[in-house]
Amino acid sequence: MPNQERSTATPPVLDGPQWRALLEARWQARLTELTERALAYHAAAEAIVDAWVDEAAQREAQLLLGRAVAARRKLEDVEEALGRLAAGRYGRCEQCESAIPAGLLALIPETRYCPRCDAEPGRPW
Repeated sequence: MPNQERSTATPPVLDGPQWRALLEARWQARLTELTERALAYHAAAEAIVDAWVDEAAQREAQLLLGRAVAARRKLEDVEEALGRLAAGRYGRCEQCESAIPAGLLALIPETRYCPRCDAEPGRPW
């Protein structure tokens, strides 16, 4: 009867230890990335304060800050995915509620939208 299970209108939400392990590994990698970028930014910012630096060094510090902020956002995305997993909503599109393909989640476990909704023009992000 596997065909009947596949034909249900609302496929089950993904859960289980394999998804938690994948998300936790992703969280650790994102935390490491954030730490490295934040340390690089702080070293550059300290050099700017401690000594006269040219505009190129200031631009470099701004670039490093932008990278640290982006890394923090990526970490937050994974943390939100862990929250969806705990709430029983992991693997569901946040816009249309359809199932997100498991293959996509395996590649990008923090994915929030199904491919159809993610490709819609005019999305606010």
